[in-house]
Amino acid sequence: MTKSELSSKNYKRISVINWILTVPLIILFGWPYLFMADFFNLNVTLAYMGAFLFATPFMLTILHGHVTMALGAAHRHLYYQWMEENSLTYGLLFHPMFISTRFRLILVIVSLILLVGGWLIKF
Repeated sequence: MTKSELSSKNYKRISVINWILTVPLIILFGWPYLFMADFFNLNVTLAYMGAFLFATPFMLTILHGHVTMALGAAHRHLYYQWMEENSLTYGLLFHPMFISTRFRLILVIVSLILLVGGWLIKF
């Protein structure tokens, strides 16, 4: 691996690409939840909140994989360290907690609880 791959300029490029991919990935992974919410006639606000919570873990997984592919598994920790130092500019959604599998599973479970709870409230 060359030194240029571990530079701040490359980290900015990876970060900008991740931010650009964020919205399309949220839409891509959120529509099945919205479909189910429409099927169960959920409140629109609750449906969009649940869809965002449902799509976020999948989006974070894809973005984490993008970082891994760009830098390699051995060097991705350097990128996340750089993100912590630049958290107010480039690392807002990429806190180390967000790449935790436990956190992502909790988000999926909470979104499914919202779906079932919203359906039960209808009765």
